[in-house]
Amino acid sequence: MSYFDSNLNLTMLTDFYELTMANGYFQNGFKDTIGYYDMFYRHTPDQGGFAIMAGVEQVVDYLKKLKFTEEDLAYLKTRGFDDEFLDYLRNFKFECDVWAIPEGTPIFPNEPIVKVRGPVIQGQFLETMILLIINHQSLIATKANRIVRAAEGRAVMEFGSRRAQSSTAAIYGARASYIGGCVGTACTIDGRDYKIPALGTMAHSWVQMFPTELDAFLAYAREYPQNCTLLVDTYNVLKSGIPNAIEAFNREVVPRGFRPAGIRIDSGDITYLSKKARKMLDEAGFPDCGIVASNSLDEYLIGDMLDQGAEITSFGVGERMITSSSSPVMDGVYKLSGIEDEDGNVIPKIKISENVTKITNPCSKWVYRLYDKETGKAEADVIAMADEPAPDGSPYLLFDPDYTWKQKTLENYECRALLEPIFVHGECVYEPKPLPELQKYCLSQIDTLWEEVTRFEHPHNYYVDLSQKLWDEKYRLLKEHSAKV
Repeated sequence: MSYFDSNLNLTMLTDFYELTMANGYFQNGFKDTIGYYDMFYRHTPDQGGFAIMAGVEQVVDYLKKLKFTEEDLAYLKTRGFDDEFLDYLRNFKFECDVWAIPEGTPIFPNEPIVKVRGPVIQGQFLETMILLIINHQSLIATKANRIVRAAEGRAVMEFGSRRAQSSTAAIYGARASYIGGCVGTACTIDGRDYKIPALGTMAHSWVQMFPTELDAFLAYAREYPQNCTLLVDTYNVLKSGIPNAIEAFNREVVPRGFRPAGIRIDSGDITYLSKKARKMLDEAGFPDCGIVASNSLDEYLIGDMLDQGAEITSFGVGERMITSSSSPVMDGVYKLSGIEDEDGNVIPKIKISENVTKITNPCSKWVYRLYDKETGKAEADVIAMADEPAPDGSPYLLFDPDYTWKQKTLENYECRALLEPIFVHGECVYEPKPLPELQKYCLSQIDTLWEEVTRFEHPHNYYVDLSQKLWDEKYRLLKEHSAKV
């Protein structure tokens, strides 16, 4: 299910300069020129060691439906575009080749995570939506995974819909958080359309609706004895909330043949309260009753709570996950890396800047991940030119592309190409995978990273290296352009 399937035509959700450039290419004879474009990001959110790829399925849905309506064309005519260009848009047919790194894969700065080859008018036009989709979902999947790892095996539920920054941000944020490792979501529409487990208990307003807290708990337990989790902090967690929950469990849950699912604490010193609650529940004969914590949590708060001995069995995480509030921007960019001449040869293109991080890598490229055969751990990623062979297991020299004297020769390794085709000559070849499969794949791939890469504070710099051939070509271009200045 995708919300790009709705009647809303999103073709015009693009930066206006994509259209002015498209018209310029058309008028200057570049209509049939083939270009190569890379999406990559420069900095990992939260200064982490890696990010999580997400959003490919929505990119596919968008590309399947690219079409300019008569309403679109009428508007563009008012902006001064001529009839010849508008006729080109009217007969628009998507013809690009597109590759992407699979969803759930750990990704690193500066490596192409989406690659596009096709007519420059089309390739350039895709920039806005590819960035919008991949930046957002990869950001949330990355944050969710950090929080899941901080929970150290305890379940994390996504509770952020009401704080998301739009309806689609809630929907796709919940999807991304599930890929990142959350067990479910409070967003019901994701349960319906993506089959993500829809989870939830009650609000404080439920408790307030009844004459007493006990009345509220008894009513809820009668309705949902098979999955009864009670919110115990409306009035006083230890003096009334837990005692009333225990009574409700004994009166309405256990007699029906069920065990209580849990209690939820949403305020106060949750670490202290959870320890006291655990003791009270155990003494009441409910050692199997879970304790859910919520209330503006993130990976740092969760880590601190567990370090302090909190007796929490699961977490409900809202706004700090769905907005990635501590690092709310994924800085993915989309850059031209080459064009083809009339004979099909790739002419490399490079963007140069005094800001070294903004210098791009030219040429049509592939990305490879090299795994140590003995440990199964990822040792490095290599960006290589498309016309050179992949590392084949023979000794391979890795070197830092900026500090070239830092070198390492890999032996006894396996090589995996990361970019996979999703469109060939405009035809979709992508096979969607069930979200549980994506989540399982994501967690398994994170297990291939060294702990030094996955730690939150000052993670080890995982190397994304250039092949010798690509490095030579990049520096040839740098020298060539500097000589012209």
